Amino acid sequence: MTSIDPTYYLNNQTNQRQVSSNLGKDEFLKILMTQLQNQDPLNPMDDKEFISQMATFSSLEQLMNMSRSIELLVGNQMVSPVIQYSHLIGKQVSYYKIDEETGKVAEPKEMVESVVTSISQNQGYAVIELQDGTKIYTDEILKISDISEEAGESQDGE
Repeated sequence: MTSIDPTYYLNNQTNQRQVSSNLGKDEFLKILMTQLQNQDPLNPMDDKEFISQMATFSSLEQLMNMSRSIELLVGNQMVSPVIQYSHLIGKQVSYYKIDEETGKVAEPKEMVESVVTSISQNQGYAVIELQDGTKIYTDEILKISDISEEAGESQDGE
């Protein structure tokens, strides 16, 4: 009678595998390839089952791509308002004049133009600081233009 070599017992194995709750596409492909390699040649895997597993793999890959895209979107949303609106520095903006006493748009509505000199932040909102000393929030801007465009339009109109 042949005996089993005790070195082959599982409890004598030195390589411990790392347990992970994450099943990624690499693991899914390994399982699928192992399944294909070890299938019974007289009773191969049903083609419908194989197509179903490939569709599952494709769905898994798309979900991982979507997850990466959402992470990127969230990361972009967390950019500081100062950085987000820094491209406005040196641009000419148009906005309705604000009544200093009420903090609301002055009546009658009067459109004012000024050049953006800096951007600051107040309670998470970007504050646009203008050349004339006025400070406005970004949602008050009606029009943004290059200073050179404005100068070109006024020369053409003369």
